[in-house]
Amino acid sequence: MGDMRVNIAGVELKNPVMTASGTFGSGMEYSDFVDLSRLGAVVTKGVANVPWPGNQTPRIAEIRGGMMNAIGLQNPGIDTFCQRDLPFLEQYDTKVIVNVCGHTTEEYCEVVERLADEARTDMLEINISCPNVKCGGISFGQDPKAVEEITKEIKRHAKQPVIMKLSPNVTDITEIARAAEAGGADAISMINTLTGMKIDVNRRSFAIANKTGGVSGPAVHPIAVRMVYQTAQAVSVPIIGMGGIETAEDALEFILAGATAVAVGTANFRNPMATIEIIDGMEEYMRQQKVSCIRDLIGAVQE
Repeated sequence: MGDMRVNIAGVELKNPVMTASGTFGSGMEYSDFVDLSRLGAVVTKGVANVPWPGNQTPRIAEIRGGMMNAIGLQNPGIDTFCQRDLPFLEQYDTKVIVNVCGHTTEEYCEVVERLADEARTDMLEINISCPNVKCGGISFGQDPKAVEEITKEIKRHAKQPVIMKLSPNVTDITEIARAAEAGGADAISMINTLTGMKIDVNRRSFAIANKTGGVSGPAVHPIAVRMVYQTAQAVSVPIIGMGGIETAEDALEFILAGATAVAVGTANFRNPMATIEIIDGMEEYMRQQKVSCIRDLIGAVQE
């Protein structure tokens, strides 16, 4: 069997396959279907300093080639998360990456400080696609200066390695990636969902209450691969690639484009075993291609 280990900011994962935040809960919901110990990492649903109720319903719509959602980062808050979710994950031999969300820099840092002494938290993933209420509703992730500043501030408070999760809803994602790297990010993850809209023509109304939502699934995969490739040429920090991964081939595209690891999201809703099947498929690919180490494939696409 080939060596599937990868290293992100000094944290070694047994393989490069993890879950995408918001699609896997904190692992508890999938534990009857998936042996969490086989995963490279479990990435939790976003957690804030206080409970968030999320957006009004309906907030999910099926589209051709994927889905659209506007959940609004509903979560029980950091206190419940630390009392319930982190203890549950203690029983599994996998890395734990906690996704952090907030409306302001202070809210992000409050959660980061709360997690600083939680031994079961191996890394932090910072979701900077949340509205920044101090900047007129503009997302942190769409302004390079804001990205650099919030990354610097979070790094001041964090004890674990910091992964900045980038929004694709920008003109040049490499500019945003460079800003995160300049702010001290240990890694970046990309892409978050693309903003879309669906209208129910029979009801002549929006399919989801929020009007717009995040598009994910196979339809976004080629866009995500392109963005990962471009970003890998622009920064030196590790990249976690995601966007429409359903098969081992999809995951390997990201690795060859320059990602160190991958995250599986929307596929979990259709196939709870997707992550395990992707791990098995990557191992089979390495055997067939006579690749002894998965790290040899990172960025190995031929020009």
